[in-house]
Amino acid sequence: MAFKAPELKSQPFGRGGGMGPKTMSLKTEGKPPPPKAPRGYRIEDRIGIQAPAEVIWEVVYDLDRWSEWNPTYPKAAGVIRIGEPLTLTLALPGQAQQEIRPRVLEWVPNEQLHWQLSMLGGMIKTLRYIEIQQLAEAGCIVDNGEIFGGLMGPSLGRRMSGPVRRGFRAMNEALKARAETLWQERRS
Repeated sequence: MAFKAPELKSQPFGRGGGMGPKTMSLKTEGKPPPPKAPRGYRIEDRIGIQAPAEVIWEVVYDLDRWSEWNPTYPKAAGVIRIGEPLTLTLALPGQAQQEIRPRVLEWVPNEQLHWQLSMLGGMIKTLRYIEIQQLAEAGCIVDNGEIFGGLMGPSLGRRMSGPVRRGFRAMNEALKARAETLWQERRS
């Protein structure tokens, strides 16, 4: 004999609730649900850059030349390809340099680079991102940030928020200077 689950009358999103099936189906019928934002503690710095997204991406994509402009990652090696490891030297203001080995999670030319890092057996997981939003032909906003997740990640993020934020700000200022200089050279 098959088990039949009882019909609940007071579910918040089911039968008898304020948002029953008919209400829900009108908004979501035929559409996938929106993606959920990663959970954790977020640290971010944004900057406007007067250069096209292609020029900014060119600077971000060229890991071999990060040592020429990037104060937060003075050494970088690897290939930007999904699943590939990167070898980065992280230099945050007031902190000792450390080598990290994240994996590229995803990338879209002229738009974004995301990488993941897992430490202490997954107790700390970070999602690092550089995202370029083009607003005009030669004007973009760059979001440079990290989400600290895992069991111990949010507490580490709160504890390190000052140096991490200053590091992202320094990196953004250097990226702005590099991209705007390249764009000016190409225009003249």
